[in-house]
Amino acid sequence: MRLRDRLGVSRRRQKQAAWAMEMGLVGIFFVGLYRGSTTIVVNAGVGLLVTQLPPVLERDYDIPMDPALTLWITSAVFLHAFGVLGLPGSETNLYGSVPWWDHVTHALSASVVAGVGYATARALDAHSEEIALPPRFMFAFILLFVLAFGVFWEVIEFALGEAARAVGNRALLTQYGLEDTMLDLVFNTIGAVVVAVWGTAHLTDVAGYIERQLDARKSG
Repeated sequence: MRLRDRLGVSRRRQKQAAWAMEMGLVGIFFVGLYRGSTTIVVNAGVGLLVTQLPPVLERDYDIPMDPALTLWITSAVFLHAFGVLGLPGSETNLYGSVPWWDHVTHALSASVVAGVGYATARALDAHSEEIALPPRFMFAFILLFVLAFGVFWEVIEFALGEAARAVGNRALLTQYGLEDTMLDLVFNTIGAVVVAVWGTAHLTDVAGYIERQLDARKSG
């Protein structure tokens, strides 16, 4: 049973929640413009672009995007952008003032990355007779996939931070030391585990579409 069925959240409510977060990202974007903050503008702008991927994929490529998937993706980018903005009147953003905010956003973002890896691997497994991915291997694959992406992301954060300091600007992405990096990787793993355990219920349709596309290309 899907989580939304357990919680009794309708598809309509999920769509409304995703739309509200998108409007929130628009608001954060304009707040960033008003403050003259490149960090807020870029993070909100990228978040808005990401939220447009589900409708584009569904409309132009017929990829089935369940409202829960759209809400899942939108929540990840919204919470990140809101964390960069912070609360009105606060001198620091939520990443600096709320110790657990960074961990929540990393776990949620990692779960989205894990979802991409899971759906692709499932589709390849079903498409090719030469590829066999047992459940235990799939679990390990998702963990390693997310960990590799997490390390890559931390390297990007470090590089952007060093580049910003070199030119005297504020970094678009901030690192808070080695301990914070290790905790980020831990919560990335938690997000991956969630997808590895419950991914089947929410990603079967997407994996099925990828499999059909692979079959069509092979037969064509």
